Amino acid sequence: MTAKTRPAAERYALEIARVVDAPRDIAFKIWTTPEHLVRWWGPKDFTSSCEKLEFRKGGAYRFTIYKGDHRHGMSGVYRDIVAPERIVFTFAWDNDLGEPGDETLITVTFDAIATKKTRVTFSQTPFDTVESRDSHMEGWGECLDRMEAYLSKQ
Repeated sequence: MTAKTRPAAERYALEIARVVDAPRDIAFKIWTTPEHLVRWWGPKDFTSSCEKLEFRKGGAYRFTIYKGDHRHGMSGVYRDIVAPERIVFTFAWDNDLGEPGDETLITVTFDAIATKKTRVTFSQTPFDTVESRDSHMEGWGECLDRMEAYLSKQ
């Protein structure tokens, strides 16, 4: 099954940047393997599981995040990987039938800014509404907070 894609039109975009205390190769690595991703993937107070991770161009992934009785599945396909500089992948929440819903495109870049610091820039597009973008900004912001805390322990 394939995810639905929105028609090409003017949409809203999300971008979040963080400077983390980790070398670029380490910051990149924690986005590439399930054992690292499940430790920080998801907003605060959520846990996550990785059902599938084929970290290669054209490879698929599937995660579920949990909080109490709530569970939210998500999936996508890796479109481009340039280690340790960039990861591009599609992202779709599961709909009520457990199938991928509307698809967005996420790009994460890793820029070395000092010997042991990296600027991680996360962007996601398109969103149909400001409210949808802002809701994702809150969730991804908390996720990146968790990523930053996890990196500080590596």
